[in-house]
Amino acid sequence: MTKNRFIHFFVLLAAVVTASRAGAQTSPVPSDAEIRKILVDRIDVQKQSVGIVVGVIEPSGRRIVSYGQLAKNDPRPLNGDTLYEIGSITKVFTSLLLAEAVERGEVALTDPVGKFLPAKVTMPERGGRSITLQDLATHTSGLPRMPDNFTPKDPANPYADYSPENLYAFLSGYQLTRDIGAAYEYSNLGGGLLGHALTLRAQATDYESLVRARVIAPLGLTSTAITLSPELKARLAAGYGPALQPVANWDLAALAGAGALRSTTNDLLTFLAANLGYVKTPLAPAMAAMLKVRRPTTAPNLAVALGWHVFSVHDKEIVWHNGGTAGYRTFIGFDPKARVGVVVLSNAGTPAGPDDIGRHLLDAASPLLAPQAAPKARTEVAVDPQLFEKYAGRYQLAPSAIITVTHDDSHLFVQLTGQPKFEVFPESAKDFFLKVVDAQITFEAAGDSRAEALVLHQNGRDIRAVRIE
Repeated sequence: MTKNRFIHFFVLLAAVVTASRAGAQTSPVPSDAEIRKILVDRIDVQKQSVGIVVGVIEPSGRRIVSYGQLAKNDPRPLNGDTLYEIGSITKVFTSLLLAEAVERGEVALTDPVGKFLPAKVTMPERGGRSITLQDLATHTSGLPRMPDNFTPKDPANPYADYSPENLYAFLSGYQLTRDIGAAYEYSNLGGGLLGHALTLRAQATDYESLVRARVIAPLGLTSTAITLSPELKARLAAGYGPALQPVANWDLAALAGAGALRSTTNDLLTFLAANLGYVKTPLAPAMAAMLKVRRPTTAPNLAVALGWHVFSVHDKEIVWHNGGTAGYRTFIGFDPKARVGVVVLSNAGTPAGPDDIGRHLLDAASPLLAPQAAPKARTEVAVDPQLFEKYAGRYQLAPSAIITVTHDDSHLFVQLTGQPKFEVFPESAKDFFLKVVDAQITFEAAGDSRAEALVLHQNGRDIRAVRIE
């Protein structure tokens, strides 16, 4: 598998896949010593995490390699039972719920989503076609990445107060901008809606009770949950942001199916063991069915199945998904032909997450990320805080991504849709920079008029966002 780059001005998902080098792999996965060397470099040299755990399952068995700490002030060693937020890897569990419900005869992949929602909800349609459950699982529904009525009360825990009523209001008022099934667009909204619809169909108390009954319990996953017991909380690795500053854990309400699960390396290896056929499970037919559905993406050699992404390289297929919350980055993947699987869990939401490590372990020709260059030193200057009022507002960065600029008496803040709020610091009257990540913002304003646009400078790109009302 090849390089998957993240624009990490608050984890805005943007997969970029490039061709990797051809080459033979002499062993399924590098040795423990080689893996540990990678982790030492990522943590001690590149400063991209506090603690990383790697799990490998292969024909010869399982192994765990870890390096780092549970928290900066907690010297306890990491192991296969250390708990992490797994973020969007939850979507694989949600799509497995869909495939399992199809096996039960409860739903069909082609069922309209609206069939399972309250009558008061009007699902958006286009060209006489309705959004189906399969469209949600393959990110081809035409729904945006995030709903436009996503306005968290607590930016540090942004999904906690997004309720079913918020979800219903968005769906009933949204108009699709392209045909259903016409294109792939990764959607947290779609993943959350799928979990919500399946929960309603099963008449379950909530998403957690459904996934526990139909996936977690049948597979014997003892440390995978949303609501944590005191014992599980004690094993939870602390989360850290892009500058390795402590950040809060996330709670997801209506969109739980998009990213609410916490899990461990050992549990995820057990999940992979079931997918690879190392253990017998009643979920085997549903797991196999997930990979039979394939739709193209905009990236070469990359397809999307039900929940999983599938990359074709060097006469092999790598099946994978990643995850990211404010304080965690995660990866799970496997090679069905070689019967090898890998889990990589990191407790830092840094630009260099663990995706490249996971891909490299599954395919030696997939390179590791080059060490990050040190960011340019920037000097904060004093400006008149009255300037902040003309910069305050909402700026459209992408169809489903808005940068909201706010201020108090002496500080200016920016917040991307679905992400925490961060302070920006002035280099000049119009140029500001973030300290939590190497990114800068320039406001476009004429004279004393309010800013008409801003430009985000990050990863060598300049992205213009126009003010919206």
